[in-house]
Order: sequence, then C-alpha cells, then structure tokens
Amino acid sequence: MTDAPASDEFRINERCIDCGTCWTFDPDHFAAGAGTAVVAHQPRGASSQRQALLALQACPVAAIETSRALQRTTPADGFPSWICSHAAGEVFYCGWASQRSFGARSWLIQRADGNVMVDVPRWSAPLARRIQAMGGLAQIVLTHRDDVAEHQRWAQAFACERWIHRGDADAAPSAEQVLEGLEPLELAPQIELLPTPGHTPGSLCLLLGDQRRVLFSGDHVWWNRDQDVLVCSERYCWWDFNVQIRSLQRLQPLDVAWLLPGHGHRQHFQPGAWTEAVKQTLTWIQAQH
Repeated sequence: MTDAPASDEFRINERCIDCGTCWTFDPDHFAAGAGTAVVAHQPRGASSQRQALLALQACPVAAIETSRALQRTTPADGFPSWICSHAAGEVFYCGWASQRSFGARSWLIQRADGNVMVDVPRWSAPLARRIQAMGGLAQIVLTHRDDVAEHQRWAQAFACERWIHRGDADAAPSAEQVLEGLEPLELAPQIELLPTPGHTPGSLCLLLGDQRRVLFSGDHVWWNRDQDVLVCSERYCWWDFNVQIRSLQRLQPLDVAWLLPGHGHRQHFQPGAWTEAVKQTLTWIQAQH
C-alpha cells in the first residue's frame, strides 16, 4: 500500500489495471502508458481539479490518488456526467466503473417516456439517488456478456426490465427480456436494438434517434484517438471475427453523429464521416487478411 500524496497532486498507484477509464473520461490529465495509466498533466484550478476528481471517482480499482483534503471536495453530483443532446433524449456517462466489466462505461439516456441505462456501472447509492432524481430507470440494455456487472442490483433498485441477446443470455439469466435473431427491435420510439454478433455471440448495439444517431456500441467498435481511426479488433474478439466484420458492414450506411463505446474513446462525426470511417476500417482489415 502506497502512502497518500502529501500535496494536491494526482498519481497512479500499483492497483491500476490499465482499463482506460481515466484517460477516456479525462484525457486532459490522464493518458495511456506502458501497461498502466499515467498522469500526463497535473490539474490546475478548480474546474480542472473537479474533472480529475471525477476520474478518480470513476476508477474501478481506486488506482488514482490525491490528498485527502482535495478528495473530500469531489462533487456529489458529478455523475451522471452530460455527454450530448439529441432530440430523442439527453445522454450521460454514469461513471463509477466496475472492475467486473474491466472499467467499461455505462451510459444513461434521459427521456420523458422513460430513462434507459446502457450497460451498468458498479453499484453506487449516490449515483442511484442522482438517477432517481433524473426520473429513474425504465429499462437496462446489456450490450454483451462482458459488461453486465451488478445488473441485478440496479434492476432491483429501480424495478426495471433488462434486455440482453439470446447469444449472451447465460451471462444474465434473470433478464426479463431476451432479444432473438439478427433483426432490429424497436425498444421505444427512436430507440432501436441492433444485434451485432462477433465480439461475443450476443453482442448488440443501441441506436438513439432516427437521424444523426447516437450509436452505443458496447465492445463491438470504438474510436482510437491517437490514430484517429475506428477500431474493430480481432485481438479483442472473443467469438468470431468474420461475423464481427459482417456486423460492422451492417452499421456502415447509418448516419451516426456520436459513437459511445464501452471501451476506447467516444467520437463525434460530421455528416458522412461515419460511413467513411467504417470504410477505412474495413479496407484495412481486408488488407490484413
């Protein structure tokens, strides 16, 4: 166990699992290192420190440290953290990442006709109170077997139904709703579940909106900010990469404005840029095979 820092500077301790939670949420201060996250820039000023403190709170293994005095100033209302607005709902990052999901991100869609959580964070009573104040939860969508975390506790707390695909249903056998086959399903107005098998047999994506859509991709695809490229990874494919490629091809014609993955960076796309990004990735994959 390391001693706590005496000053208000931040540091990464030996518990880091290199999940990327800190540097995808707060890339101004944290970065990927050689097998561990690193503090790239110390925060200076109240707003900068606030962001770093929320990254500390989001970390699934308490790998970020600072002084106790500064840590006591962590805002109680930091999560869910607003990401973007869409005509079909407001989108937030839930924080409080779970080690069970290797730090995967959970998202909240706030809608007048019922909020939807996409994958789940670790259980947090303060976060649950915030979500309750925002309208509670009507549904939880589990994109695949890796990121189910403490889904039962969240579902019980909000008396809401859970959705998962049949291919991964054994990871959440108590889920109330099971999606079958490859056809899209309208979960609610302007919310569509789209099966995208490959990473796992039951991987699925959630689409928000009819135009300029928000794509919640689980671990199917994500954005690499360093290389400025969309990633569909054979290295991190746990089932069938050829099937995963076909699933990616299904996404190419979409008008995607925001990509919100479970791991990797989120990304905003100008009109037409998503299609080109998918084309570039498919071309690269074809060249490698």
